[in-house]
Amino acid sequence: MAAMPRVWDGSPTGLGARRYQRVATLGPGPSVGLTALVALLAILAMAVGLSTFGWVVGLTCGVVINVAVARGLALTGADALGPADWVTLTRATFACGVAALVADSFLRQPAVTTLLVLTVAALLLDAVDGWLARRTHTVSTFGARFDGETDAFLILVLSVYVASSVAAWVLAIGAARYVFAVAGWGLPWLRRQLPRRYWRKVVAATQGVVLALAAAALLPLALTYAALAVAAALLAESFGRDVWWLWRRRRASPAATAETADPAGGRRRRRAVVVTVTNILALLVVWFVLVAPNQAFDLTPATFLRIPLEGLVLAGLALVLPAWGRRTMAAVVGVLLGLLTIVKILDMGFFAAFDRPFNLVTDRGYLGSGVSLVRDSVGPLAATVAVVAAVVLVVAILVCMPLSVGRLTALVARHRSLSARAVTVLVVIWVVCAVSGVQAGQGEPVASMSSGRLAVGQVQAITAGVHDQERFDAAVAVDRFRRAPQRELLAGLGGKDVLVAFVESYGRIAIEGSPSSPQARALLDAGTRRLEAAGYSSRSAFLTSPTFGGLSWLAHATLQSGLWVDNQRRYDRLLSGTRMTLTRAFSRAGWRTVAFMPQNDEKWPEGQAFYDFDKIYARGDIDYVGPSFGFAAVPDQYVLSALQRAELGQRDRNPVMAEIDLVSSHVPWARLPRMIDWKRLGDGSVYERIHSRADSKEEVWSDPARIEAAYVDSITYSLRALISFVEKYGDEDLVLILLGDHQPATIVTGHGASHDVPITVIAQDSTVLDRISGWGWQDGMRPGSRAPVWRMDAFRDRLLAAYSVRPAPVLSRPPSRLQP
Repeated sequence: MAAMPRVWDGSPTGLGARRYQRVATLGPGPSVGLTALVALLAILAMAVGLSTFGWVVGLTCGVVINVAVARGLALTGADALGPADWVTLTRATFACGVAALVADSFLRQPAVTTLLVLTVAALLLDAVDGWLARRTHTVSTFGARFDGETDAFLILVLSVYVASSVAAWVLAIGAARYVFAVAGWGLPWLRRQLPRRYWRKVVAATQGVVLALAAAALLPLALTYAALAVAAALLAESFGRDVWWLWRRRRASPAATAETADPAGGRRRRRAVVVTVTNILALLVVWFVLVAPNQAFDLTPATFLRIPLEGLVLAGLALVLPAWGRRTMAAVVGVLLGLLTIVKILDMGFFAAFDRPFNLVTDRGYLGSGVSLVRDSVGPLAATVAVVAAVVLVVAILVCMPLSVGRLTALVARHRSLSARAVTVLVVIWVVCAVSGVQAGQGEPVASMSSGRLAVGQVQAITAGVHDQERFDAAVAVDRFRRAPQRELLAGLGGKDVLVAFVESYGRIAIEGSPSSPQARALLDAGTRRLEAAGYSSRSAFLTSPTFGGLSWLAHATLQSGLWVDNQRRYDRLLSGTRMTLTRAFSRAGWRTVAFMPQNDEKWPEGQAFYDFDKIYARGDIDYVGPSFGFAAVPDQYVLSALQRAELGQRDRNPVMAEIDLVSSHVPWARLPRMIDWKRLGDGSVYERIHSRADSKEEVWSDPARIEAAYVDSITYSLRALISFVEKYGDEDLVLILLGDHQPATIVTGHGASHDVPITVIAQDSTVLDRISGWGWQDGMRPGSRAPVWRMDAFRDRLLAAYSVRPAPVLSRPPSRLQP
């Protein structure tokens, strides 16, 4: 350091006064540090790519560190950073770069080489700054503290990375320093000045080296565990020795320091720090909420370089309103901003999963389904933790936003003159940018009104939701097949077993537009040839699904009812009526109607009351004792074998109409099953070995390319199971309608993809396909790019019209099979 720390003598004109004058300034050291960090992150972005999350983490760490450096310089009375402190600041900048790369590793393949280069550079510079401090005789309390905190931060960042790939307990190494600091809040004797020990520095360096080796995965796993255990033991011994030293001296008089010499001054300084940090956080929170987008892929650094008009209006009202009006406004606006923040978070989730924003009117009923999805995908404990975390987050937002707005408006009112000038300047800049169309980034205008537009959009959505329900109720009332004569209904399919197989997430992207699409196309073409060799023909096209990325039951209801069911309110209203579904039509015409829904483990009364299924086979009705594969409780091939055993293989039966939900292709597309000989299926225990060898979710989701490939693998598995089923168990009286329910999530399709899903009709009896020759569908199982595209709600009426005409064709099975 250029100057040694001094002790304030209590004089109001002494060092302490100068400290308060400098407390909010950002000297050349921190300014250079922030500039260097931005340059480093930009280099990383160009060299290895850096996600928005990486940018945010890196910049946040840099801001915190450099603000802490500025505060440390001010409180110690130092004029500038010394030579050794500049080296430490460089190390801290490298550590922030490592933090950005570690954050990025949770979203994509980690840039291990670059991460290790920065880590090694920071570790080598650790020796340099110590040597330089001794050589230049600038060892100081601030310099030692800065050096130690930089060591602790780098160790924390490395431990987070290693914990995700080696063992979670490694986090204890990184958290040790901060646990010690937090304990000092409640135990003042832990905050005493410790004597300098060279051993403490050796232990810190050992942690960094061992964690770097673990991150590089250079050693065998057993040796890595041993090295980490030794490092943790050394750290425990070092902290234990320090705690014991402090414990023995807990009742001794503390050394004279600026804080103990003047306790009131120390309290004032701490309070000044808290107030300053709280004000900055309040400003950042409000600014972030006002300019943050509602789509995650728009969350870029440029987004936060905009000027929100809503914030300027808020500041202007704080300047003119009386105290009571300002407080009332802060409470109301804070709650509204809190609700808007929750809506933005929900929008991000809905865009990522369903490629659409959250609708306050129609999407409120998905909470239970979302919890069930998390439970089935990652287990009940993780689902409980997720629910608790979500509740805590909502409460925190609704509490913190009013407090932040209140603090910010009070600060504006307290510094009225300065605030008025700042608001005036920002308004002028906003108007100029709005007129000229200046953008902070691609498509991001500097003059922002995004939050206001989003709030207005939510109000309009509520109004539109009311009218939408009225239109839907009117559509439900119109059904030309409600009173169709029983003898005419579906007579063209008399005696046929009709299977409607929904393949989860089988979207157009599976056969068009993704790197693995050629694999699916080749399978469909090969399947067409195999089925033709077995005497079957097929026709294919596309249907536009009412949903995207999930909410499969909306697609099922749309296909069955002939109505566009694109939200939960419509679905609930539909199921409360008596609409003629495909299942109900088949039931009226003499078919036995069944549903195979292996993922259901709860009662579903609507299945019989509305859909009119004679039997619903849920998870417990399929006699499967094997393992679950990701979301799928039962592999698709086993579900089809259960259908054959329980229904199609029975003698002296009516023809069967079955809806089959095949969910092996459900996200997360991990722990995928594979095809085995039908005779080996047994009770499903044969799948144990397959499950143990399948790729886990952590392996698949480590790379977006692997996610896409795993998705297509899951689709091809389901299609293979269906093709093989038709070959093995099909006959001239089998009709298979194979279709997808919706496209997969945007992590596979990207944003803006269509809602199209393939549909194929497969039959051996030529008269079945002759009746739909006018549809213009293409031959084969793979619809081409120019295949017809219908809305999914059009299928019911066209199917019923095609097969419900007189005279009825000659039945291919004895009339006794048609008796109800």
